[in-house]
Order: sequence, then structure tokens, then C-alpha cells
Amino acid sequence: MGLRAAQYAAAAVALGLPAFMLYGGRVFGGQPPRWARPALGASAAALALLATAALALQTGVMAGALDQALNPEALGFVVGGTALGAAYAVRIAAGLLLLLAVLTLRPGRGLWLVSLSLGLVVAASFAWTGHGAATEGLGHGLHLASDIAHAVTALIWLGAVFSFVAMATRRIETDAAAKTELARALGGFARVGTLCVAVLLVTGLINSFYLVGMEGGFSLNETPYGRLLAVKLAAFAAMLGLAALHRFRSTPTLERGQGGLGGLRLSLGAELALGLLILALVGAMGMLAPPASL
Repeated sequence: MGLRAAQYAAAAVALGLPAFMLYGGRVFGGQPPRWARPALGASAAALALLATAALALQTGVMAGALDQALNPEALGFVVGGTALGAAYAVRIAAGLLLLLAVLTLRPGRGLWLVSLSLGLVVAASFAWTGHGAATEGLGHGLHLASDIAHAVTALIWLGAVFSFVAMATRRIETDAAAKTELARALGGFARVGTLCVAVLLVTGLINSFYLVGMEGGFSLNETPYGRLLAVKLAAFAAMLGLAALHRFRSTPTLERGQGGLGGLRLSLGAELALGLLILALVGAMGMLAPPASL
């Protein structure tokens, strides 16, 4: 559970950061911020290491002995014979390719496009081994596509929040240009953020239809999965509230040059913390049977 949640967090930066640089990078005046490249490289390395650890652990569990975790034959069986092992291998390869791109390409559109492509593959790999992939019958394709879209959108949103936190935690209290840059970035995310919320709501409803069912929605507290889902929905609602606060209050105030950054830093940090909580909940929910399957 912990390794899966940590992989989600690394993927949020690996996918969300280059996406942010592509749709919102103009606020930096064509000069990417210094923190972008190291953050992207760190996420790539973390993703490769975490996926490797998860693959080794899964191999040891399937082999019945942890000392077999690095056995080449056992690893080959897990990677070639199971969807989960193949997904881990894809994440390891994507992480290493992303790290190579960060080390060899200059920060700019080319690096962001390569990184975005690899991040999309990583995001999709989570759905390949999730509940959506296990759905049988006519709904398989729709549920899997919805699961992939949900994961991609969530990681893009969290990647943007990470970027805002990185911008806000710099010492810019007395730097008017940097404050304006942050205000423009927050304002520029409005349309993308609205689209993210719409996609998350629609795909969330589709996924809930398959995993919870019509009747299960009225009895979420009766199963462990349902209780975690209820907490996830509450955390998502809180993130929506903070996002609305940033859009309709913090951003206009910052654009007018009024107030400090203390409150904004706190609310952005809270939004990021809620996002990480949701990733931890998703990691736990992926190991539980949904109400519709009981």
C-alpha cells in the first residue's frame, strides 16, 4: 500500500510538472524555473526505485520467501506472467527513460513533451492493474478508460499544486515580479483546473457505478472499501474548497499586490497534503474488494 501510494506521488510530479510547464510555462517568460529540472529528475529516480522495490517485494511474496525477491528466474516469471509485474516493469523503464531525458535534454518544450508522454504511460499503468482492468463483460472498456482518465487527471492536478507550492515557498515576500508570476500561474490554472474537476467527477461516477453500485452508495460505512471511499470523497471536497479559495480570493488579492503569502502558503500546503492523503487512500482501496463484488 505504502509503495503504491509513493509511486502515485512520484508520478504526480513526473506527469503533472511537465504538463504544467506546457500549459502554464509562459508565466516564466520563456525561462523555466531552476527548481523544475531537479524536481523532475528526483521524481524519475524515485519512481524507478519505488517500482523496483515493489516488484522485488511482489516477487518475494509470490515465491513464498523474501530471499527470492531478486531471483532472476522468479523476477522473470512475475514480469512476464502477471499484469502487476508487467506494470512495475513499465514504470521502472519509464522512470529510467525520464531520468535519462532530464540528464540529456535542456529544460524546454522538448523535455516537457518527452516527460509528459512517459508520465501518461506511468499513469495508465496504475489502471492496468486496478479494479477497472478486472471488470468483465461489456463494461470492461468503458471502466478501464474511465480509470485511466481519472488517474491521469488527478496526477495532473496534483502536479500543478506541487508547482504552486514550489513557487510559493521561495523567498518572494519582497519580490513583486515573483508574486505577480505566482498570481498569473494560479489564474492560468483556472480553466485547466475546471476541466480536471469535471473529468474527475464524471469518471468518479462511472467508477463508482461499477465498484459500488446503486445500492452500495447508501451504505458506504458497511465495508472497509466504502469507509475509505467516504474519507476520500471528503478530502476531495476539501480540495475543491481550497481550490475555490485560491481562485476567487487569494489570486485576485495577490494580483492587486495586497497581503502576504503566509495564508496562501498554508492553504496550498493543505491542498497538497489532502492530495497525498487521497493517494494513500487509493493505494489502500486498491487492495480491498469493492462493495459491488461482494
